[in-house]
Amino acid sequence: MDISSSLKTNISNNEDDEKAYITVVMPAYNEGVKIKNNLLKASATISAFVKNYKIIAVNDGSHDNTSEEIQAAALEDSHIRYLDYPENKGKGYAIRLGVNYANADYIAFLDSDLELDPSMLRYFLKALLSENADIAIGSKLHKKSKLEYPFFRRIMSIGYFVMLKIIFRLNIKDTQTGIKLFRGPVIKSICADLITDGFAFDIEILATANNMGCKIIEMPIKLKFERSRKEKSRFSSRIILKIFKDTLKIKRKLK
Repeated sequence: MDISSSLKTNISNNEDDEKAYITVVMPAYNEGVKIKNNLLKASATISAFVKNYKIIAVNDGSHDNTSEEIQAAALEDSHIRYLDYPENKGKGYAIRLGVNYANADYIAFLDSDLELDPSMLRYFLKALLSENADIAIGSKLHKKSKLEYPFFRRIMSIGYFVMLKIIFRLNIKDTQTGIKLFRGPVIKSICADLITDGFAFDIEILATANNMGCKIIEMPIKLKFERSRKEKSRFSSRIILKIFKDTLKIKRKLK
C-alpha cells in the first residue's frame, strides 16, 4: 500500500500493540462541523457492548477543520486514534489505510456522518458469530430495513443490485451501505490486493470475498438521510459513470 510520507498518525503499526476485539474505521472528508461529536458519540455507543475496542478516524485530505476536530476527539477519548494526510484520495483509500493500521479480531467500516447508528454493530457482531459468517453488511434492500431515503437513491440501489447480479453473480442486494463488519484476517487479506479507491471500493471488496468463498450475511438497517441538497449533488452522473468503469475493471481483475 502506498502510504504518503506526509501521513500524520497517533497509531503505532507495531504488531505488539494491544489487540482490540473490534476496531471501527471511520473515514471523514470535510466533516469538521460534526466529526468530533460523532466520534465521541460512536465511542460511547460502542463501549456499551464491548470494552476492548478502538476507533480509527481517517481524515481523507479534508479542506476544512476535520483534522483538528478529529485530533481533539482523540485527546478526549483514548479509544479514538487518527490517521491524517493532506491530499484527498477517496473513501476506499481511507478505509484501506485504516484497515492496514487496525489490529483487531473484528474490523468494521462506519460512515462518519452517523446517518447509520453505530449501535447496529452490536447486532451485526451477534449475527456474524451465531451464523459463523465472515462478513456482515448493512442492506437498504433488506425487507426489515427502515429508511428515510430519497427516491433517486432507492432507484440507484436497485440498479446496483441488478448490475452485480449480472456481472459478478453476487447474491447480495446492497453493497454500498456505509456499515460493514468483517473478521479481521479476512478484510486484511482482501485489502492487500485492491485496485479501486472510490465508491466502487465496496463492490470490489464483496466481489473478492465472494470469489474467496467467504460467507456474507446482509443485515437490516435504520437510515435517516439528512444531507443538504448541496451535499446530495456530490453524487453526480460523472461519479456514477466512474463507478461503472471501475466495476468493469474489477470484473477483469477477478477473471
